[in-house]
Formats: sequence, structure tokens, C-alpha cells
Amino acid sequence: MITLRRAAERHHDRRGKEEVWHTFYPGAEAASRTDGFAGLAVLDESRLSPGGDIAPQPHRELEVVTYVREGALAQEDSRGRSGVVQAGEFQRLTAGSGVRGRERNASPVDDAHVFQLGLGLLPPGLEARPEQRRFSTAQRRGGLCVVASADRRNGSLRLGQDALMYSALLDPGQHVVHELSSTRSAWLHVVEGEATVDGLVLTTGDGAGFTAERTISLTASEATEVLLVDLGEQAPGAQRVGGVT
Repeated sequence: MITLRRAAERHHDRRGKEEVWHTFYPGAEAASRTDGFAGLAVLDESRLSPGGDIAPQPHRELEVVTYVREGALAQEDSRGRSGVVQAGEFQRLTAGSGVRGRERNASPVDDAHVFQLGLGLLPPGLEARPEQRRFSTAQRRGGLCVVASADRRNGSLRLGQDALMYSALLDPGQHVVHELSSTRSAWLHVVEGEATVDGLVLTTGDGAGFTAERTISLTASEATEVLLVDLGEQAPGAQRVGGVT
């Protein structure tokens, strides 16, 4: 089964110097848009003007992977930790647990383009310390590059739950296939470009969820960037996020 979420169906909000599109948005009028997908509770795309900051997530426990596509994102939290995530870098951290933070555009002159994906099935005692790494254009070109996983495969960021995150940069005509077992699901997001996915044409901002599908077959129609999250079953003792199944 394929769950389709077009770019225009995302919840769009403008707050000060932040413009954000929420793929999943609790409180939306359409019930089908309120929930996350499997363990994926958040998929936000933010564009920040110079001096703009990202509105904090509602008070809930999330394991967040941040991808800075353009610009740089400065971060600081109530424990005194600070840092900057640069363009091309991915970062994993745990939000909540009583730690407050601020995320803002690190540049006084340039815009920032940021994606944040939040997983809500947290195992007890998950380490809150952030971890980040750059994945080069060459690493992500032409196929699915794993950027986060539970077993740190291929030097990826370590997730505390059963999920894999991939990034891919595809040239026109390039084709990739991702296999899914019967117990797993996946969400695909088109960051930019256009691709045909199992007969569906997806363009910039579109997303699709896959359940009980054996493969995800993707062909780029033009230069295309995608993010893919492969999600396993909920682990015993994990914390559920309201609205996520």
C-alpha cells in the first residue's frame, strides 16, 4: 500500500524569519495529515532568512536527524552545548528529556535550507549527546547512501532504534531500487526534482509512504534529490508518540 502526500497538502506556516512545511501536522483539519508514519513523527522543511530561528518542537521525546542542505544552522541548548551544522552535514540528537534548545540561521547574510526528521519510538535511556557527519556529494551521487542507522553501517550516524535513513542525488534517467521485508515500511521524500516511483510521478516536496510493499522502484526524470527512511517494527519498551502508529 502506498500513502501519498503531495507538497501542497503539507501544512505551511510562516513565523517571523522562518518558513516551514510540515509533512505531518497534529491538529490539521484532515485527520489523515495529523499522524506520523510508522515511527516517523516529524518531517519538516524549513527556510530561514538571516537571523531566523526554527520554532521548537512540541514537548515530546524525539530522536531527530537534521540535514542542512544550504547555509548553516547554529545550535545551543540549556546544558551549555553549542555548535554549527554546515551545508551537506547530517546530525542526530535526542530532543526532549528536559533539555531546551535554540536553532537559528548561523549566517547574517545568507538563507538556510534545513530538513528535520523526527523518530518517536525511543528506547529507554537513549543518549542525548549530538553526533554529526558530512556526507559528500560523491557519496550520495547515483544511489542510496545510508546516513543514519542502528548499527552505524558504512560510518553512518547511530540511531537508537530500528530505522535507516538514506540520502540520494540522482541524475536524469538514473534508477534505484530499495527492497523492503514484509515487516518493514518506508517513507520517501523528494527534496528537489522529479521522479517516477512505482508508477507515480513525485515532484519537489512530495512524499510517499510504503507499507507491505516488497520494493521501492525509483527513476529520476531530472536531477533529483531524495530522502528515504526505512522503518522497522516498534521495539518493546519504546515510547510512543501521540498520533503515531
